[in-house]
Amino acid sequence: MSKFTKKTAFHLFVFILFCGRMTAQTSNDTIQVQEPKQDSITELNTEKSHLNYKSLIIPAAFIGYGVASLSVKKLKQINFSTRDEINEHKPDHIKLDNYTQFAPAILVYGLNAAGVQGKHNFKERSIIYGTSMLITSAITIPLKHMVKEERPDQSNNLSFPSGHTAIAFASAQFMFREYKDTNFWLGISGYSLAVFTGVYRMLNDKHWVGDVVAGAGFGILSTELAYWLYPKINTMLGGKNKNTAMMVMPFYQNKSVGIGFVKTF
Repeated sequence: MSKFTKKTAFHLFVFILFCGRMTAQTSNDTIQVQEPKQDSITELNTEKSHLNYKSLIIPAAFIGYGVASLSVKKLKQINFSTRDEINEHKPDHIKLDNYTQFAPAILVYGLNAAGVQGKHNFKERSIIYGTSMLITSAITIPLKHMVKEERPDQSNNLSFPSGHTAIAFASAQFMFREYKDTNFWLGISGYSLAVFTGVYRMLNDKHWVGDVVAGAGFGILSTELAYWLYPKINTMLGGKNKNTAMMVMPFYQNKSVGIGFVKTF
């Protein structure tokens, strides 16, 4: 990796670590409520589904920067100057970012299979992650066609926001939420893979800086919304039926991203 690439990746990684600490601190800042009775399951699920507005500060900042980079002259200049500097070093174009976008989520399943348990069981985390992927796709794909920003390599007009980066940070946030209470450093380790994905979307000349930053914001937001919606979705999918088995997993095939869903009764 070139000197510029190492420096850029390091700075982005440090920034994400800082944001991870902020997320960890704010996620503990919840409203104290009266402990519900043991037979009040519905009330308990409702309280747990409250969305902590402080957890939305970081993704909102990322999204705001990305949107502003579409029209604010100084931010657009950062897009062009960053691309020019990257092109000066002529980095090799690799396609690992097609796979690293899912790596944090795969790690969660692998760690649980190895006995390092996260916050939720297999069924629960599958619902959450599947919901996150659906929200991410529902946000990024229409936006690409609405904004119609040209990619740096001029291959098409679907640059904003970066879908790969959105999925990568949605996966990293999923890993963080699963392990933040038991192993904070393990929880934030997924962000390194998300940063790698975002950096290489720029090195591969597929996205501007603003596209990547906005993608990170949309990804984090999608996972936060997925955890908030989980109690409702779990009930809707028959979460009270212990004989129900379900699996939700993303897939990547022929340059297409999708969600696989299997449910048995």
